[in-house]
Amino acid sequence: MSEIPFTMPGVTAHLTIGDGRAAEAIDFYRTAFGAIEQTRHIADDGERIMHAHLVINDGPLMLNDHFHEMAGEAPVSPPACVTLHLEVDDADTWWNRALSAGASIRFPIDNQFWGARYGQLIDPFGHVWSIGGPLKG
Repeated sequence: MSEIPFTMPGVTAHLTIGDGRAAEAIDFYRTAFGAIEQTRHIADDGERIMHAHLVINDGPLMLNDHFHEMAGEAPVSPPACVTLHLEVDDADTWWNRALSAGASIRFPIDNQFWGARYGQLIDPFGHVWSIGGPLKG
């Protein structure tokens, strides 16, 4: 009997974390967004994370440390032009938990004209997260 290969539907974000801080990022995502770590593979140097797989709000997130030797010796580029969105049952609870964990406000959370509670945060690693949910009365 052969094993069926593991596949993930849809598109999965895969973040590169600079300055050897991938383990710190995993801890932040655990505290801020309730991430559950599925796997962690350490590189041959015994320090950097080659690959980690997390689950946040029932969705996958992969991440790794930046490997300059695999990028033509270039430093990690700052994150740009991507927003990771979380659609949740209570946007304010998720928002406040992320702020307490160290995120900063990019766009304040509020009831929006399109009928959702929505705001944007920046995590300590430069990635933008939006949090949305039902309107708050």
